[in-house]
Amino acid sequence: MAKAEATKLKRQDTEPFDTPTDLSREGVTEISTALRQMLADVFALYLKTKNFHWHMSGRHFRDYHLLLDEHSDQIFAMSDDIAERARKIGGSTLRSISDVSRHQRLEDNNEAVVDPKDMLAELSADNQQFTQYLRSTHEICERHNDVATASLIETWIDQTERRTWFLSEVVRGL
Repeated sequence: MAKAEATKLKRQDTEPFDTPTDLSREGVTEISTALRQMLADVFALYLKTKNFHWHMSGRHFRDYHLLLDEHSDQIFAMSDDIAERARKIGGSTLRSISDVSRHQRLEDNNEAVVDPKDMLAELSADNQQFTQYLRSTHEICERHNDVATASLIETWIDQTERRTWFLSEVVRGL
């Protein structure tokens, strides 16, 4: 990619679009940047959850397989709301898989075989980390008086804490 194109792409990620909003330009930039990272983490967590769902094995296969399928559906459901919220306020969002990898903070798991207990423990830890990212983004929204985004995040925190709770209880029993 030419340097001018890379500069233009980077500027598009950080500069607000001319979308009507009462949020400050600084607020739009800060919130949409946080939402972009959040969306990248959602895709990373979704794919890891689906990966573990597809590769689950063992004595409790059916229960874990169904649990992770439910979790992945809930995680994926957040993606459109996050992206559309960023666009509603005049920000940009992710454009590609490589864009996801540039912005994600949660780590991938590319191992061919993972023990079911390790899968569930890793997902529990990832959900805990994701809750921290949600809270951090909520603080940014509060600073800029973006109550609509903060309200969405509050629901996602509750959902993420529930996933963490379920996963930690399953791991505790193994």
